[in-house]
Amino acid sequence: MTALKYVVYQEGKYYVSQCLNVDVASFGKTIDEAVKNLADAVELYLRDDLPAAPYMFHEVGNALIGEFAVNA
Repeated sequence: MTALKYVVYQEGKYYVSQCLNVDVASFGKTIDEAVKNLADAVELYLRDDLPAAPYMFHEVGNALIGEFAVNA
């Protein structure tokens, strides 16, 4: 079993969940639903793609989620 890290943020009326270890994302109407959907999507992704492409898995140590503004 591998522990994966993810981030969840609200976009409109949905919550978007994105895995930091692999390029997989999902969404849901609640945070819990978004995380469950992400876990299901990552399981399918790893089952299908990881043996053929292990370089697509990124080890993630400590993570910090932040926010900043830019003039653009």
